[in-house]
Amino acid sequence: MSAVFEGYERQYCELSANLSKKCTAAGALDGEQKKQNLSDIRDGLDDAEALIRKMDLEARSLQPNVKAMLLAKLREYKSDLNNLKSEVKRIASDNLNLAARDELLESGMADALTASSDQRSRLTMTTEHLNQSSDRIKDSRRTMLETEELGVSILQDLHSQRQALLHANNTLHGVDNNIGKSKRILTAMSRRMSRNKWIIGIIIAVLIIAIILVLYFKLAK
Repeated sequence: MSAVFEGYERQYCELSANLSKKCTAAGALDGEQKKQNLSDIRDGLDDAEALIRKMDLEARSLQPNVKAMLLAKLREYKSDLNNLKSEVKRIASDNLNLAARDELLESGMADALTASSDQRSRLTMTTEHLNQSSDRIKDSRRTMLETEELGVSILQDLHSQRQALLHANNTLHGVDNNIGKSKRILTAMSRRMSRNKWIIGIIIAVLIIAIILVLYFKLAK
């Protein structure tokens, strides 16, 4: 086991035992002594919580088998600390209840009526705040619905635009196909015209040769 963890553990156990004694003593006190005792106990609880954090960090830095054992012990110490905190809250609550009861008895019926009036005022203000919150929630819900409707409308517009783009793309493909066909037709026509030019040239040459031969034979006779 880690020597560092054992040191923290020893400090925590001593502090926990001391806090338990102070809690027991605080239950029998009253007035300023009890307040001072509770203040000391709360400081001790902060120190105990710091020790538990240190033990936790130290335990998590060790080997897995040792870490598992120390974390199990640490859970017990955390439970013990929570019990001490609960005990302090109970003692403080008892102290507050006694102080409130004494103050109420001393203040008399007038203060009780004033307190009732204050409670009614707070209740009214709370009701108003709740109504305002409800109105804000309704406004937020209405805004959300309007935003949702706007989003649906935008999605529909985008879908329509996508369909239009797809249609335009298909049209362009069709135009490309027609241009390709036209190009092939023009190429074929160009070849045919070139071939016809050669044929016509040959025919003309043959005719010229025939005319020359005819004239030659006539002149020769």
